[in-house]
Amino acid sequence: MAMDEIADWLQRHQPTPNAPTLLHNDYKYDNIIWQIEAAPSIAGVLDWEMATVGDPLMDLGATLAYWMEAMDAEVLRQFNFTWLPGNYTRAEVLTRYAEQSGRDLSNMLFYYVFGLFKNAVIAQQIYARWQQGHSTDARFGGLMPVIMAMAQKAFDTLHQEKI
Repeated sequence: MAMDEIADWLQRHQPTPNAPTLLHNDYKYDNIIWQIEAAPSIAGVLDWEMATVGDPLMDLGATLAYWMEAMDAEVLRQFNFTWLPGNYTRAEVLTRYAEQSGRDLSNMLFYYVFGLFKNAVIAQQIYARWQQGHSTDARFGGLMPVIMAMAQKAFDTLHQEKI
């Protein structure tokens, strides 16, 4: 039910797209190679098979959908370390992105909710393949709580109108 409401909201609130640019489409900590000898910096970015051209804020929304904070559901925090002390909050990521890019982020609610929705759909597809016997990876059998938590996070975000 929440996913239907989210899909309807997304359909009705599509912003005017920004000028297209190269998108990674899966930009998150576990797709980054860090250089840590001096000041930490990014040495490389992995996992480009979902790259495409499109609205750059779709990439930011997808990144934020992976970006967890300490108060987010435990089942979502288990997939990354962004919720640990020393990391930016989602609000701080947005502030830094706006400062560095100069882009208007007034429609970020849409892009963030879309990122959560997209991730829930991807996880559902993986879970369905496991359930149908097309994968024997036992980890995929435990995705239903993740799917439900992502859908709930998107639903709650819509109603709070705050990232």
